[in-house]
Amino acid sequence: MKKQMTKLIAWFIIFMFVIAGCANQQQTQPKPEETKAGVEKSTKAAEYPLTIQDSFEREIVIEKEPNRVISIAPSITEMIFTVGAGEKLVGRTEYCDYPEEATKVDTVGSLSEPNIEKIVELEPDVVIAATHFKEESLEKLEALNIPVVILYDGENFEEVYKAIATVGEIVNHSQEAKNVIAAMEQKLKEVMDKVKDREKPSVYYVVGFGEYGDYTVGGDTFVGKMIEMAGGENVAKEAEGWSYSLEKLVEQDPDILICSQFFDAKAGIEVANGYKDLTAVKEGHLYEIDNNLLDRQGPRLADGLEALARIIHPDAFQ
Repeated sequence: MKKQMTKLIAWFIIFMFVIAGCANQQQTQPKPEETKAGVEKSTKAAEYPLTIQDSFEREIVIEKEPNRVISIAPSITEMIFTVGAGEKLVGRTEYCDYPEEATKVDTVGSLSEPNIEKIVELEPDVVIAATHFKEESLEKLEALNIPVVILYDGENFEEVYKAIATVGEIVNHSQEAKNVIAAMEQKLKEVMDKVKDREKPSVYYVVGFGEYGDYTVGGDTFVGKMIEMAGGENVAKEAEGWSYSLEKLVEQDPDILICSQFFDAKAGIEVANGYKDLTAVKEGHLYEIDNNLLDRQGPRLADGLEALARIIHPDAFQ
């Protein structure tokens, strides 16, 4: 049990690190007319020098089409590969493990503290980072005249679409980015259509549990809203952020519990104080999910929504 808890704590730290910037996010259903307008603009063939406005509202000039790109976030790495520019990636963080090809690319350290010397050694045409990239690292790279584009984790699907479109524009794969976005939109619509008229079971998503505290996805988080989109009622929808009360969870006694499929989380929950007595646990309604489909604000989010919906409403997908 202690070993399981150690693994789960490590996962929780990584989970919170990757999505800490999402705590005050508001999730809305994508508006087709707005998304389409944003994508159509981004699908024009890139002309260099190319000026990109990033999430810091900085204007970054990319002098030529990048052939050597470094990603400082798993979500960015997935975007680069999904739009068909994986061959351009020469550097990634130690957390960038999808797709499999990405693991063959040189690592440059962590999300917040990448190895600047290694980045310089790889001679990138552009570095694309996300929420946790520190200003200190940005200043060091700027001083070396290395273009850095910072794209915050999306607050909703529309912002994720914009990030994908921007990455596509940077690497001159805008049409491919448009196709990725269209496929995500289609899957979102299909999933939400399947569950929209069904009764909503109560759902609790386990982020962390045990002696170090109980954590879930509050109503103001991206994943919390995705549960609602997938046809469930988020037990913690009135909560803000991640911390939750075990007493409140026991009182709510949700219909379904969902946890990460990694780090032996399920085995730990099944014997944890409070959790083991929940009806969902006793009756076998504790389900595992690949949390990377939810934590990473990238092109697999639509798959994440479908995975949630299949757990909550399995009969809708038969």
